[in-house]
Amino acid sequence: MHVGSFVLAAQFPGQGQGEALHRAVRSAEVAEEAGLDSVWLAEHHFVPYGTCPSAITLAALLLGRTRRIRVGTAVSVLPTVHPVALGEQAALLHVASGGRFSLGVGRGGPWVDLEVFGSGLAAYEEGFPESLDLLMRWLREPSVAGTGERFGFREVAVVPRPSESLSSAPGPEVVVACTSPASVRLAAERGLPMLLGMHVGDEEKAEMVSLWRQYARVAGRPGDEILAAAHVSAGVCQVADRRTDAVETLLKSMPGWLKQGLEAHVTVDGRARAMRDPLAYTELLCGLHPVGTPQLCADRLAATSERTGISRFALLVEGSGDLAATEENVRRLGSEVLPQLR
Repeated sequence: MHVGSFVLAAQFPGQGQGEALHRAVRSAEVAEEAGLDSVWLAEHHFVPYGTCPSAITLAALLLGRTRRIRVGTAVSVLPTVHPVALGEQAALLHVASGGRFSLGVGRGGPWVDLEVFGSGLAAYEEGFPESLDLLMRWLREPSVAGTGERFGFREVAVVPRPSESLSSAPGPEVVVACTSPASVRLAAERGLPMLLGMHVGDEEKAEMVSLWRQYARVAGRPGDEILAAAHVSAGVCQVADRRTDAVETLLKSMPGWLKQGLEAHVTVDGRARAMRDPLAYTELLCGLHPVGTPQLCADRLAATSERTGISRFALLVEGSGDLAATEENVRRLGSEVLPQLR
């Protein structure tokens, strides 16, 4: 089992954006010190829900500040970038870090980002498969030409080639954020592991893993590849001496952040959207994930892994909104929870 942190660089009420980003960087540095396996970085635009607009840029900083831990994006939003540009950056980080970089990609949402970056709603609604396939070709082939509806260009050399990394991996691993059967099928047909959201419980995650395996078999993926697929489960973690203390910490801080962060999202086409009740959502997350004593946290992670077959976790550790408390949470996760899992 591999346990990492999930970093949103969340801006809590009353905080500045610089404070949120400083906490994000420090939590990642402490994650390496505490023995965690990975750090996964979220990406958002124009909202305080997350103040990191480029997960791959922050990943580059953290790869330079660390020596052991794996750093990944969760996720880089494909519809708002050119897949070749993202592929070049991913290849660069893979080679320069000796294979410590993971590229998580996703569709994102129908947000105003699509207008600002000029990609349009079609890139979100229809263009994700083409972008993903072009990205994967860039990360696996020595030269690439664009032959799709959205991206057309003459054949060019891939520089740097991911295979030039001084590691055994042919290129950076690619993980796909999945929220629907369609996205599960897309990932499975390409043999790419899934990143499953923190709002989803064990039963639904187990169903998505089963569906992924069915689609992968139908697509003719090798059996050993299907069995070895290392899906990632996102969640929340808050460690305390008593479960009530851990829950109280999150209930005091997260609803305010969720309210101002989720309300700030603007759709590109004015479509109506339903917003989760911040308090109820926080309570849901506390019930689904490792929030409580070290023993409870270890038991819950082990149970989720057993029920779902998922071996990797990306856990939101900054739910208190406080730097010192976040650092303590990460250290306790490393010193009191992980040893029980290993």
